[in-house]
Amino acid sequence: MVKKFFILIVFVFIGNFLLAQPAKKIDRPKLVVGIVVDQMRWDYLYRYYDRYGDGGFKRLLNDGFSCENTLINYLPSYTAVGHSVIFTGSIPAIDGIVGNDWIDQITDKSWYCTEDSSVQTVGATGKAGQMSPRNLLVSTITDELRLATNFQSRVVGVSLKDRASILPAGHTANGAFWFDDASARFITSTYYMQNLPDWVKNFNSANHPQQLVADGWNTLYPINTYTQSTADNVTWEGKFKGEKEPVFPHDMKNIYQDDHGSIRSTPFGNTLTIDFAKAAVNGYNLGNEKTTDFLTINCASTDYVGHQYGPNSIEVEDTYLRLDKDLASFFQFLDQKVGKQNYLVFLTADHGAAHAIGFMQDHHVPADYLVSKKMTADLDEYLNQQFGVSNLISSYINYHFSFDLKKIADNKLDYDLVKKTAVSFLQKQPGIQFAVDIDHIGDAPIPEPLKTDIINGYNSKRCGPIMILSDPGWFGGHEGGTGTTHGNWNPYDTHIPLVFMGWGIKHGVSNLTIKMSDISPTLAAMLHIQMPNGNVGKVIGEIIND
Repeated sequence: MVKKFFILIVFVFIGNFLLAQPAKKIDRPKLVVGIVVDQMRWDYLYRYYDRYGDGGFKRLLNDGFSCENTLINYLPSYTAVGHSVIFTGSIPAIDGIVGNDWIDQITDKSWYCTEDSSVQTVGATGKAGQMSPRNLLVSTITDELRLATNFQSRVVGVSLKDRASILPAGHTANGAFWFDDASARFITSTYYMQNLPDWVKNFNSANHPQQLVADGWNTLYPINTYTQSTADNVTWEGKFKGEKEPVFPHDMKNIYQDDHGSIRSTPFGNTLTIDFAKAAVNGYNLGNEKTTDFLTINCASTDYVGHQYGPNSIEVEDTYLRLDKDLASFFQFLDQKVGKQNYLVFLTADHGAAHAIGFMQDHHVPADYLVSKKMTADLDEYLNQQFGVSNLISSYINYHFSFDLKKIADNKLDYDLVKKTAVSFLQKQPGIQFAVDIDHIGDAPIPEPLKTDIINGYNSKRCGPIMILSDPGWFGGHEGGTGTTHGNWNPYDTHIPLVFMGWGIKHGVSNLTIKMSDISPTLAAMLHIQMPNGNVGKVIGEIIND
């Protein structure tokens, strides 16, 4: 009996001792920073590597873990879609963001990805702030962090673009801010708050944009050192309004006075964004409270400059050299504000970009324009000849064709036959590599992974049933056009950088195939939180260090 009593006392003592010990805290960084460089092709990491300083892209590559073979796994490859997939781990078929714009297949209404007429602009007049994440059908990794910490974590999104600020920050963000061209200020919407915080008002009142463009845009280094780029004056580059030729120096001081939005198409738009991100860290005291915070940043000017000039321009090279300096400044700021090993940063892109058509043709590489208006008109005329009904095509957007279902029903046409006829016609047109009726894609002679990418990007309520894929080097535009765009399956559009650095990251490189949708579940594993509710991605195991 005495022995049993003694054992009981020992167990009680041990139990009370264990209960008295403080619970082990889950190890998380103080701050997560997700940087999406708009239209950044993977090869830009190395194309200008020798010209980068030690604190920006080189620091990411030399201190961090680089996933060298990260690919977009859906079509088409557009801005809003990329930002959604990065931060949801989902795909457009599930998350609903199938493009920057789309046509509702039930109501035939045209939608912008973040439009929301139920909210109002905060920080300016006009409709630029009538935006929210409500069209995104799933949660984000930023939402899941807020849910996991009972909303104690702070989440903030920053970009020149509304969609690139709103969609990454998610449904439960403390704030998302974007640039309003009309007022030249950062604004938000009543979805988040009724008034701008004082720190935003102070930032806006300092008139940073005007200061950044005051000296115009000339090259950071002597122009003859830009040997990775073409000559300064080529026919396939676009111009600012009022310019006679697309050459340096660009008189941004005067161009900006007539068009505040012109700062987007200069490297100073990225500088403005990074400076605002620093102000957000200070304004919300991110990374210095009890829970993990999350800041999303989109550097959008790389996209605007790329669209205007194309990947081989001196303007693009100069933009990346300047962005490298901005990133170095930002990382140094975080080192001092949060602590070098207290924050986790990842850098990726929403999509890449094709070479300019003129550049490719000048070097005898196959490339040309798909002229959408002519293509749609020719298809409509052909269907009229076959079925005796005009204007059967109701829309063409995001490489998808939609049909006037009422006309098809009223004229008692066989819908499947109409689609089959359309596919047969489109397949024969120059510049079209594949055309497919997605309702019957299982029978289509389309190789993988293209077939899966089409399915991943198809939401039947927001996409037309017929999709085309262009020949390599071809994209939408018009003869004699300038600059470039993106949206196709080819590596120049879908091979993106992905580098992790900081808290919990050991230096390394992987050449395994990784999908864009793998980013969020990897973050969830590192943070010990639930994956977003539409996630289809997998954890990148090589990054997780047990």
